[in-house]
This record gives sequence, C-alpha cells and structure tokens, in this order.
Amino acid sequence: MKYTDINSKKIDSWVENGWIWSKSVSHEEYEDAKKGKYNIKLTPVKYVPKDWIGDVKGKKVLGLASGGAQQMPIFNALGAICTVLDYSEKQLEREREVQQREGYDIEIIKYDMSKPLPFEDETFDMIFHPVSNCYVEEVKPIFKECYRILKKKGRLLSGLDIGINYAFDLKEEKLENTLPFNPLKNKEHLRQMQEEDGGIQFSHTIEEQVNGQIEAGFILKAIFDDTNGVGNLHEHNIASYIATYSIKN
Repeated sequence: MKYTDINSKKIDSWVENGWIWSKSVSHEEYEDAKKGKYNIKLTPVKYVPKDWIGDVKGKKVLGLASGGAQQMPIFNALGAICTVLDYSEKQLEREREVQQREGYDIEIIKYDMSKPLPFEDETFDMIFHPVSNCYVEEVKPIFKECYRILKKKGRLLSGLDIGINYAFDLKEEKLENTLPFNPLKNKEHLRQMQEEDGGIQFSHTIEEQVNGQIEAGFILKAIFDDTNGVGNLHEHNIASYIATYSIKN
C-alpha cells in the first residue's frame, strides 16, 4: 500500500476517535463569520492575521488538505467560492455535514496532494494550506502545483511543520532522532511511527519549505512561528511550526 493511502486510513481512524483537527465549526461560528467576526488557523495556536486573508467575497478559494470543516465553512460565510481537497474520507464527511447543516455550496474532492493537482492553470485566487505536508515525503512539487493553479497575484497561505517535533521522543523530553525523519528510509523511524500510531510522517526544514515556495516563483510577504499548543516544547515556548503568506509573482 502506498504511504499516502496508509495516512489516509490512519487519519480516518483519528477522526473517528475525536481528533482535534476534525472538530468542525459550530452554527454560531458560521453565523458570526457571515457578520465578519471570525478567527481561522493554519497552525495549532495563533490565528491568521486578517490582512493575510483580505476580502474573499466572490473569490475562488481552495482548501488544500484542509478537510474537517474548520476553515472552509468560514471562507464560505465570508462569501468565497470554495473547493476543499483532502485525502481523508472522514475529514471530507465533516465538510459535507456542515455544508448540509448550513445549506451552502462547496466542491468536495478526495485526492492525494502528492500527485499533480486536478485543476486547470490559474483557477484559484487563494490556496489555504494548513499543516499537512508532514504526511508527504516531497513538498517542493506541491508548491509548484500551487503556483500553477493560482491566478496572478493569488495568495498561498501555508502552515508548515519545521521538523523539531520529530527530533524528540514522544514526551518531548529527550533528543531521540537525527533529522531528517523519514520512515520510508529509516527502519527506526518507521518503528516509532507504528508504536505511536502516527501513520507515515516526515520532517521538513524551513529552508526546504520556504525555498520551495520561492523556487516555484512565489514572493514571500510575511511569516509567523507557532508552538504545538500543548506539551513540553510548548511550555518552553519553542516554535514547532511556521505559517507563511506568499503571492504568485
């Protein structure tokens, strides 16, 4: 079985067990967003600055690996024309549940983002890409595809794991691994993932991910870092993620 298929099924199981990233927005949150009152996340703790998002009314927005109905209902409430792509059927079920509850239109696509994306050139005004490429071995092709399907001056908002989580043990108390973390190439990394019920995950550096965007043609406009939200690293205010705002040149 391909590793992305393993991750798809693994995330389905997490959703069934109450995964935090599958807790969809409430009706009240949806209604508030229609009035312009909203918060939205790319990473675990910090909210995305409103000026990163801008006015999305009538704009075409893709939620890339953004299933779970935590972000796309907000964009719909703000007036965007939304598409969500995810490889977890259970995450997409959350999208359908909120769509039916609130009665709006959204294109819902189950697809593996490690493959070329199933859209024409210059389709979208914005791509919203929360932390998810840690489940994909090669990230640079994803940024190239994002550049291709965005319109000129289109925005890419990304949440990115910067790898430090994979260096530590599960309790985040001891340095355990030398990076990069890649279970497809390292049997000990694979053993840890199996023991932790973690699917198949990969570390990616800031250099790899930011340069990947720049090499694709993006202009980096802004960045912030963020913590895990819980655990030892968070308690010591050690950043484990970054969020980036980039524009298609």
